[in-house]
Amino acid sequence: MTRLLLRAPRSPFDVTTVADTLDRNLIANNSGNLVFIDASWKLLSAPGVEITADRLSTRRRDAGAINERYDAYVIPLANAFRLSFEPVLKRMTDQIRRLRIPVIVLGVGAQGSIDYGWNAIRPIERSVREFVGAVLDRSPSIGVRGEGTRAYLNGLGFRDVEVIGCPSMYLWGDHLEVERRAERLDAASRIAITISPYRQAMGPIAASALQRYPRLTYIAQDIETLALLVEGTPLRGGTPDSPVPIHPAHPLFQDRRARLYIDPWPWIGDLREMDFVFGTRIHGTIAALLAGTPATVLVHDSRTLELARYFDIPHRLLRDVPPDVDPADLYAEADFGPMITGHAARYAASREFLQRAGLEVAFDHPGAAEAFDARVAATAYPGPVVAGDQVAGPPRGPIPSARRLARRLRATAERRLPVRDA
Repeated sequence: MTRLLLRAPRSPFDVTTVADTLDRNLIANNSGNLVFIDASWKLLSAPGVEITADRLSTRRRDAGAINERYDAYVIPLANAFRLSFEPVLKRMTDQIRRLRIPVIVLGVGAQGSIDYGWNAIRPIERSVREFVGAVLDRSPSIGVRGEGTRAYLNGLGFRDVEVIGCPSMYLWGDHLEVERRAERLDAASRIAITISPYRQAMGPIAASALQRYPRLTYIAQDIETLALLVEGTPLRGGTPDSPVPIHPAHPLFQDRRARLYIDPWPWIGDLREMDFVFGTRIHGTIAALLAGTPATVLVHDSRTLELARYFDIPHRLLRDVPPDVDPADLYAEADFGPMITGHAARYAASREFLQRAGLEVAFDHPGAAEAFDARVAATAYPGPVVAGDQVAGPPRGPIPSARRLARRLRATAERRLPVRDA
């Protein structure tokens, strides 16, 4: 039996309530994180492999128990090389230095400008060097999201760096298929929009899309918006006239239009009913593509751009998108050919990375990936949290307001993974 410890807030099969998810932050600040975490879990679910979630713990005192109980520690990450993540990065480094088992990092990214400028993260270079150095002492290489992060780490003196993208795109192994269900979009089309609430440029884009497409759905991802959906508490700075959806009075929160999923599987399943998905959330885009639904990401920084480029995901630079852009134009211009034809080769590169690290891949074992999918299908996940609905079930404790939640997240970063992935 091979025992793996995986950096994750919970197992893919740990069914939880909305209240518990909010109280314990079981989406690690962003439900998009669960897409790549659960995909990693599936990839590693080969026969004879037992996987345990680390619950996002980074305590140095756990190192001894980890050495005794596990054969490897696998750490899927997003844009971890950024200023706000430095405290967690330091604690992870401190813990990794005490480990004697292999440590494998999947898909880490650097948080830079849209032009791959790294000045903003220069203050954390020492922390990044120490983290990467500790990982490479226990792994043949480190897997990064794209060419931008590889160039960044090369500039810091590291050569054992491999671009593997993000595990989320390999949920179905070497197979990826996207189907245009309509020749063109019209007012009756089902369109979903994803929005990073801190990107003000998305305000007029959303307003224009809502005017054109009455069936527009807003799929939120962040923990603060989950608090808003449950409590009606505005996000920081939210007012009734905020252009982006950070206040319950925003039009996207009316008519049961907004929703948030606390598990990726119902999310991907529901996206199969959409005609098109667009917006700034990279994992909201990937969730749609995994559902076989056309999607375009509006990129706004290095973390979204390098993934879109590596996987040939249709994209536009947000700074170049007009405020009244018609999603029908994005739909018409999206070319999924390069993404689909290049997918098998990208999967093969990721598979080889895992194999060189000494890990088994589920898709190499007939029936293993199917067994994982069957277990997912047999699991009763809750549906989305929908604006205007009553959240069923009593909370285990008082649900904190968005402001109190934000304070608690900062105060308990030891147990949390504060990722603001797009």
